[in-house]
Amino acid sequence: MKIGAFIGIALLELTSATGLAASRPIVVELFTSQACSSCPPADALLSEVQAQNRDVLALDLHVTYWNGAAWTDPYSLRAATDRQKDYARLRHSTDVYTPEAVVDGEAQFVGSDRAAMRGALESARAKISAAETVTVAVEAKGDQILFRVGSGAEGADLWLFGFDPEHATRVLGGENGGSTLREVNVVRSITKLGSLHGAPMADAISVPAGMKFAVIVQRRDGAILGAATN
Repeated sequence: MKIGAFIGIALLELTSATGLAASRPIVVELFTSQACSSCPPADALLSEVQAQNRDVLALDLHVTYWNGAAWTDPYSLRAATDRQKDYARLRHSTDVYTPEAVVDGEAQFVGSDRAAMRGALESARAKISAAETVTVAVEAKGDQILFRVGSGAEGADLWLFGFDPEHATRVLGGENGGSTLREVNVVRSITKLGSLHGAPMADAISVPAGMKFAVIVQRRDGAILGAATN
């Protein structure tokens, strides 16, 4: 949508109040399903990683391909399944599985593998400290999500994730039937905001599903260049 005078003022307020951060969080994505018995340990690890690492943006993405008559995951999103397939194509594969973790768009591994998670986080921190970060800011204001991206993102896409900080779900069927699953940062919406060609960008869209929001700048080879949450 077009930005009117009110939105333009709001974006100025966003810049002055929030600022454009000099660094960015590490983005940890977990592809999971409430119908998968191997997934609860990975969700528990994601919760632990988020709680113990202030520089991590955790995103819990529920895929659709486990849904069936026994249990349909209420948080499953076709966009999450599509995103995981895109990551599979980057490793020249069509195979997808749960639980799968992707750290900063590059490291892909079994989501419950604690050692792999630790190594991927350490590698991501080293890359962030050595590289120039694309600055990002995001704010929810009324019925609008305001976002701004600094210069330098060439050949990248801009993504908005709406997520809920926490959910506890009593699963009534399937492999986890009878269990209560507790999950953090459950993604409720994924929106492509546009493509970037090196120039700064500022805009606003109507609020999608989710209680909180994150904006991610991602190159087409998967690498994360910038990220921020409100």
